[in-house]
Amino acid sequence: MTRILRESLEHGDLKRLVHDELHVDEFKSKLGDDHDVVVVSFKVAGKEPANDIVSFVEKGYEWVIDADVSSGEMEDGDYIVFVELPRDRDSVENIMAMMKDLMNLTEQDVGDWRLRYYTDSQEHKLDLDTLNRLVPQSPEEYKKRFGHQELDKLKTAAGVKVNTKAPKNDLTTSLKIAAGIM
Repeated sequence: MTRILRESLEHGDLKRLVHDELHVDEFKSKLGDDHDVVVVSFKVAGKEPANDIVSFVEKGYEWVIDADVSSGEMEDGDYIVFVELPRDRDSVENIMAMMKDLMNLTEQDVGDWRLRYYTDSQEHKLDLDTLNRLVPQSPEEYKKRFGHQELDKLKTAAGVKVNTKAPKNDLTTSLKIAAGIM
């Protein structure tokens, strides 16, 4: 006679294993176009806890398109968890709902978390207002904000001169300095 052991995550099971920084739209979607899909990611100490979170997210939210763990570990031994969800008017509320549930597993406070959005080099406090301000909540809004970058990639591939200027921030300034053009 065989018995099936069923385990699930409980309060505090992931304490001290999840880094307190959420990245949004930093990575490309695997299952859709970036203008249609929001990709959130965060680091987890260890492959097994990362897999537990992926399972938790995929089973816990009907709006999740996909969740996955990075194929290999980072330099520091951590793994990245990726969660893809539709880019729509509910996306930021869904992100916050998932994060609040994750806080139950990690015994962290969502108010202590930081947020990084796409090309923005600044860290922000993770809260609903900041997500609403930073994350495009429709494909049209995303295209309006970042559509020129796709056009620039096509121009480069075709050998056409690209005349779009990079945003001025710490990252672009440091790249210009490193390249000797500033």
